[in-house]
Amino acid sequence: MNKNKIDLGFFPTPFQKLETLSKLYPDYGIYIKRDDNTGLASGGNKTRKLEFLIQQALEEGCDTVITAGAQQSNHCRQTAAACAKMGLQCHLLLGGDQPDTYDGNLLLSSLLGAAIHFTGKNRKGEDIKLLKEKLERQGNKCFIIPYGGSNSIGALGFVHAVEELKQQLAEKAMTIDYIFFASSSGGMQAGLTAGKALYDLNAELIPISIDKDETNGVSLEEVVFGIVQELTSKLNISKKTDSSEIILNRDYDSAGYGVLTANERYAIDELAKNEGILLDPVYTGRAFYGMLDFLKNKKLPAQSNVLFWHTGGLPAVFTFANELSNTL
Repeated sequence: MNKNKIDLGFFPTPFQKLETLSKLYPDYGIYIKRDDNTGLASGGNKTRKLEFLIQQALEEGCDTVITAGAQQSNHCRQTAAACAKMGLQCHLLLGGDQPDTYDGNLLLSSLLGAAIHFTGKNRKGEDIKLLKEKLERQGNKCFIIPYGGSNSIGALGFVHAVEELKQQLAEKAMTIDYIFFASSSGGMQAGLTAGKALYDLNAELIPISIDKDETNGVSLEEVVFGIVQELTSKLNISKKTDSSEIILNRDYDSAGYGVLTANERYAIDELAKNEGILLDPVYTGRAFYGMLDFLKNKKLPAQSNVLFWHTGGLPAVFTFANELSNTL
């Protein structure tokens, strides 16, 4: 595959067995892939996408990057860090109103030098075009990164990640049967789906939905399928993916995006106190709870090897400090 990318993170990320949890759920071997350890401004899975996206921005001669997300967006924080590292201006369009005090990812994005624009109800890049036009009138050459970095360029990061995982599995002479992860903007799911086909990874993906809302009127399944089709063509993948194969588990997203429930609190507590690993309240907490629910209720065949792909998000823990400290 095309490996035209810059180096922004520490790869390969660790792959390890969750020994205590595997004893608590003895029917399963439970493993974790530590993309929270990519290293870019406290880490996270978006670093993989940004290695390809920022490379494209540089190739096009751009001096300014624009992207969007929620105020606690891990993607925006890592984009700000990537831009700082590569000498690019960074503009972030963040949903909601400007708070009196910055914390979590918002604080870090500011410290990393991003220009922050608060956009009310629009948190998925609805206002990017207007800002781009304004900045270009001022002489900037702008590169737009879509919400979550989720397009076929960013998704290449997770096609590449499948190759990385296969190498790690080969070194351990083992296989993985199921992969759980948080799916919100679709790029990771699309990249893993295409990567599975390209590198013949025999594992079932179980993406856990984080956000009920559509992106610009398009369902997440449609977003993922569109990116997979582009990747299939771009990478000359012989195995075609049908739209019916794009599955998204929506059993755990009823509270809506960024709403901390007892489920996320339980998952954070379970992994922290049994394995010394921290989840975040928005993405990994919800997805890890989904995996635990599968294991507890034996929804997967016994003796399966199950992988949780940790996508990061640590800074958001501090934003939910009151809710977490009152309940754990």
